[in-house]
Amino acid sequence: MRVALFGGTFDPIHRGHLAIAGAAADAFALDRVLFAPVGQQPLKSESAAASFADRLEMTRLACVADPRFAVSTVDAPRVDGSPNYTVDTLAALACEMPSATLFVLTGADSFLDLRRWRSPERLLELAEWIVVSRPDFPLSDPQLAALALTASQRARVHLLPTVQEEVSATDLRLRLRAADPCPGLLPAAVAEYIQSRALYR
Repeated sequence: MRVALFGGTFDPIHRGHLAIAGAAADAFALDRVLFAPVGQQPLKSESAAASFADRLEMTRLACVADPRFAVSTVDAPRVDGSPNYTVDTLAALACEMPSATLFVLTGADSFLDLRRWRSPERLLELAEWIVVSRPDFPLSDPQLAALALTASQRARVHLLPTVQEEVSATDLRLRLRAADPCPGLLPAAVAEYIQSRALYR
């Protein structure tokens, strides 16, 4: 089984996230994409606007869009309040699914920061990486060269061409705060959930 971990704040999950996951699943024959809302990202100081429980439920509602999508609590907030490190998450998944080929699905801007992540060498051992360019952040091989990957590490990094979905969770939160329902940018069930819970107001 080919399984990709798709972590993120998902605050809120939107059309762009689903498009990226679908494109990756198609391009790399993924059997499952695990959407894993993160409790606390180590490289971001600000907290999510919505609670973990709300972000998890919005993600669950969005995942009905594709039978290959599933929501996971593998990156739930730690009991001691410590940050969620991807290396720990991948190690846990490897134990849960020992026969799976694991991938990490991430954006180009995040991946180019890999040397700041905890245990980057181990990250590249635990999983293959699907790196997605954004319309405003294309990725090229010369940029990857700055990471000084070995040939075997580079072979585990796969580039996914730009997915043309220019949607930003930051912009969505601003619009939702101004009572804009953001038609077409959020899955309908997610938009209804946000309205029912008065999130981002």
